[in-house]
Amino acid sequence: MAQEDVFKKLVSHCKEYGFVFPSSDIYDGLGAVYDYGQMGVELKNNIKRYWWDSMVMLHENIVGLDSAIFMHPTIWKASGHVDAFNDPLIDNKDSKKRYRADVLIEEQLAKYDDKINKEVGKAAKRFGDTFDEAQYRATSPRVLEHQAKRDALHDRFVKALNETNLEELRQIIVDEEIVCPISGTKNWTEVRQFNLMFSTEMGSTADGAMKIYLRPETAQGIFVNYLNVQKTGRMKIPFGIAQIGKAFRNEIVARQFIFRMREFEQMEMQFFVRPGTELEWFAKWKALRLKWHQALGFGADHYRYHDHDKLAHYANAATDIEFLMPFGFKEVEGIHSRTDFDLSQHEKFSGKSIKYFDPELNESYTPYVIETSIGVDRMFLSVMSASYKEETLEGGETRVVLRLPAPLAPVKLAVMPLVKKDGLPEKAREIVDDLKFHFYCQYDEKDSIGKRYRRQDAIGTPYCVTVDHQSTEDNTVTLRDRDTMRQERVPIGELNAIIGHRVNITSLLKTL
Repeated sequence: MAQEDVFKKLVSHCKEYGFVFPSSDIYDGLGAVYDYGQMGVELKNNIKRYWWDSMVMLHENIVGLDSAIFMHPTIWKASGHVDAFNDPLIDNKDSKKRYRADVLIEEQLAKYDDKINKEVGKAAKRFGDTFDEAQYRATSPRVLEHQAKRDALHDRFVKALNETNLEELRQIIVDEEIVCPISGTKNWTEVRQFNLMFSTEMGSTADGAMKIYLRPETAQGIFVNYLNVQKTGRMKIPFGIAQIGKAFRNEIVARQFIFRMREFEQMEMQFFVRPGTELEWFAKWKALRLKWHQALGFGADHYRYHDHDKLAHYANAATDIEFLMPFGFKEVEGIHSRTDFDLSQHEKFSGKSIKYFDPELNESYTPYVIETSIGVDRMFLSVMSASYKEETLEGGETRVVLRLPAPLAPVKLAVMPLVKKDGLPEKAREIVDDLKFHFYCQYDEKDSIGKRYRRQDAIGTPYCVTVDHQSTEDNTVTLRDRDTMRQERVPIGELNAIIGHRVNITSLLKTL
């Protein structure tokens, strides 16, 4: 099945089973804004808990913060967002659709990569075990031809980005004969910059109102509070501040479901270090964050690093962790060495000293910062994408199953009476009432047992318990595993011990 079709099915599945709904659905929705349903909010909260505990519980020198969405407008002037938080946009005159110019070119680069990988894949099949991939890449005329075109495009693209040369970006699109995916034409407008921040007014009268912004990131709330946290928490460098919160960007080309939204949630950690040690810490956090992702068990081949071609104005090193979505490798998390830009800017614009006094060096300085920033919604989408499976079983029957990591699953255990009589519902309710204090349980008595299993498979419940007539005699139940569909008879009193450690976030944290 084409990956595009898989993605459409995943989006449909998210709505059908209560994971994600279009916002304001009864009013035909609001573009690029979504609501999380009863299953989605549980999965989302579990993702946030996994991240928060891995940061704050596992590191003695990282603490939490919850800063306000509304902030003094000068903060965004100091950070550079007012003047430089822009996307280069281009319109197709025939389809009237708007695109990010840099994304169109990045997709063209990916096409060259696909051509190269296709050639290598065909050769690998042809030569079998004797195939030397490195030698083939270095000698194959077709591979070298594609690689030369890719390298030339990449060099030209990077130069245009770093020089903010909008005319050159458009010329690259023209020269590469990039077409609009909707109209199929190359009838492009000029490229222009568009600021992504939402603005509003604060004040009781029009004359006295102050123009403020909905924050486009959570990081600045950490920077302006870093000295408050350091002093009240008696923190010593190196130390970090973690925050989970909403951010807002007026994305003009918001597409691909919840991958790019106008209202989204971030999990960010800013790690403050001595100047001169930042690149060492950058490498450490780069490795730690990839390990956090891979602990979910989706396979190392689903992840890759992507070093930035153009560094942000505040960074001296930056990389993305990309995940293989149904629509290709896409950024899920960014790790940046932000230097001392943010703190220095806030010191300059506020007129107040926010330097850190280092007792070991007996001197004051402006710390450098390593940032890890992950989009909750993108993480949610990556987990759902990797977990969604359509399987054909023995006898030709099919099932849709979400193979979610058990600690992230919305419902950990579904308890089902075989029939709605003979005291079985009461026995099942007793089990739920006992275990609901330990993890999220669901009672399910509607439809045949087979349909109930399929329903729980579709929402990713890792375990199901069936209460039958034997249960009333010997206090045992049938425990079914979602992934293997294997069933075993276990004592009711041992359910918590058997299931608990497998579905607890702690089981994930211990692998880090």
